[in-house]
Amino acid sequence: MTLKGIKLRIYPNEFQTKHIEMNFGCVRKVWNMMLAMQKKRYENNLDCKFVSNFDMNILLPLLKKDYPYLKQVESTSLQCTNKDLSEAFKKFFREHTGYPRFKSRKYPRQSYQSKCVNHNIQQVNDSYIKLPKLGEMKFKCGRDIPEVIKSVTIRRSPAGKYYAVLTVEDENQAFAKMQAQVGLDMGIADLIITSDSVKHPTIRFDKILAKKKLQWERKLARRRLLAIKNIAKTKKIGILEPKSLEDYKNVQKAKRMVAKYSEKITNQRKDYIHKITTQLVKDYDIITIEDLKASNMLKNHNLARAIANQSWRMIRTMLEYKCDWYGKKLIVVNPFKTSQYCAECGYDDGKHGLDVRQWICPNCHSNNDRDINASKNILNKGLEQALVR
Repeated sequence: MTLKGIKLRIYPNEFQTKHIEMNFGCVRKVWNMMLAMQKKRYENNLDCKFVSNFDMNILLPLLKKDYPYLKQVESTSLQCTNKDLSEAFKKFFREHTGYPRFKSRKYPRQSYQSKCVNHNIQQVNDSYIKLPKLGEMKFKCGRDIPEVIKSVTIRRSPAGKYYAVLTVEDENQAFAKMQAQVGLDMGIADLIITSDSVKHPTIRFDKILAKKKLQWERKLARRRLLAIKNIAKTKKIGILEPKSLEDYKNVQKAKRMVAKYSEKITNQRKDYIHKITTQLVKDYDIITIEDLKASNMLKNHNLARAIANQSWRMIRTMLEYKCDWYGKKLIVVNPFKTSQYCAECGYDDGKHGLDVRQWICPNCHSNNDRDINASKNILNKGLEQALVR
């Protein structure tokens, strides 16, 4: 059994929407208060011990006495907040990542997590699901939901849509063994090039919706500028409580529309990559890819946008967990000189410019397609690496 995540689109009614928003606020309140407490303790005494997740949970009943509205929301969501804060501090101390920051209600993405206790999370039928403190809610999902549900994370996207991400226990169903291996080269003109000479083309979803998105970005800029000028005028007049940008409905509508198109671009790209990676895992037993450092490649400002659009890291992540789920093997190799060596004879022809898409090997005179040749070298490196291990 493996823990998996299933994302549902949920459609809360007015009461459920208010309760979800209140839960967002309470979770944010607990996070900020616990973080402030941790900071103050450390500032007052540098040798004091870190307050653990268990100790922060003991403080929750005291907080509920001071802030009675915390009793109205799902109790396990507050405990999950303490756990998340504790994990954030552990990551900061161990991996030296960023120090935990205070949460803001202005942040467009909001979420909270609830644990499954006494079957308070379960599927009612094909269209409705029962969620803690929210009752039955309509949902849409592209697959069946397993019976064992561990937790649920309720999210609100910048476009104002609500999602429920279920953590479930599910059995891994291994794909049939195909007795085939493949090397994958990541590119820009073509997204993925296989050693079998198959090229999966790049689809620029951002360019398809660029015109509509740009229209709403311009509307947002104009409306925000007018709103700021209006706020400045009201302050000059002497109004004590002038409107904020959040009170201007036309500004908020434009923000949602920009977020809507951004989300659509992301979803289309993710769906396309899901289909390709699933097919690759079905067709091959051993998949070899390059260990690309996209952050270094993004320093090339001429290609930065195109490289960022390719989502190479997302492809690798999907291949990693899908190979693990379906009983296949993923090998990651060093990309050093994979596009310089001839895959037929191993001759090093030196570095080629990006405009050189084909080259003839001076040693064996084979006509090499740059990307297919690189994918063959990646496969050979991966097989050698597997033999060494």
